[in-house]
Amino acid sequence: MKFIGPHVSIAGGVYNAPLNAQDAGAKAFGMFTKNQKQWKAKPLADEDIALFYQNMANTGFKKEHVLVHDSYLINLGNPEKEMWEKSVNAFLDEARRVEQLGLSLLNFHPGGHLGKLTDEECLDRIAEAMRIVLSETETAILVIEATAGQGSHVGYRFEHLAALIEKTGNEERTGVCIDTCHILGAGYDIRTRETYENTMEEFHRIVGFPFLKGMHLNDSKHEYANRKDRHESLGKGHIGWDAFAFIVNDLRMENIPLVLETPNPDLWPEEIKKLYALIEG
Repeated sequence: MKFIGPHVSIAGGVYNAPLNAQDAGAKAFGMFTKNQKQWKAKPLADEDIALFYQNMANTGFKKEHVLVHDSYLINLGNPEKEMWEKSVNAFLDEARRVEQLGLSLLNFHPGGHLGKLTDEECLDRIAEAMRIVLSETETAILVIEATAGQGSHVGYRFEHLAALIEKTGNEERTGVCIDTCHILGAGYDIRTRETYENTMEEFHRIVGFPFLKGMHLNDSKHEYANRKDRHESLGKGHIGWDAFAFIVNDLRMENIPLVLETPNPDLWPEEIKKLYALIEG
């Protein structure tokens, strides 16, 4: 079964996320646990946590179909010691908030070296940060998002994702998220049946589908292999509907959150309905 939904707002309280997802006709959703543009936030209040649990139960969403996203400020590959430590501490807080809410999947952009390290050195710093966070938490699964490779960001090659899993050394609590916009920008084509299958076979050979914990379904404002990250509504960009039909009919994508991060929330119900309508049989 496919579990599709948008990355929803937590305005008014984190407990509103399941309700907002239900309103969009979702079976899965993405969310932040705090303001994604701030380093720090107030601790989650006990009453907010209780309401979140209640709303999850009332709406029927399961924790494995919720893909939490960390703050955009965090850079686990930062070459500067002070900023790296600040990022690690912020990421640890994100993981603890995930656990407080009874969730498991914490999706994050691996980070960038700002032109001061090699890709390999940057991957080492990210893996070190991941090991620290895993050692200080109990159940959170760290989900590495494939990037477009914009600027100095690593994670734009499947080999980078596999290396982070290996370097972190905890396969049970690490995973990967494929973002369709990002991988197109990174040079992985999914627009035709042949290129889609080739890309997915390459992913399985290098990373492995058991590590795929979620996907971000986004069209792209930019063309193939240009290393830019700019999301577009489904069918309105350079990917097109065929690729999303391949995904929703791919048995390897069963039972993971397929999360829309498309730019127009007004279109989410329509996009979700069309994705489900594309499922054959």
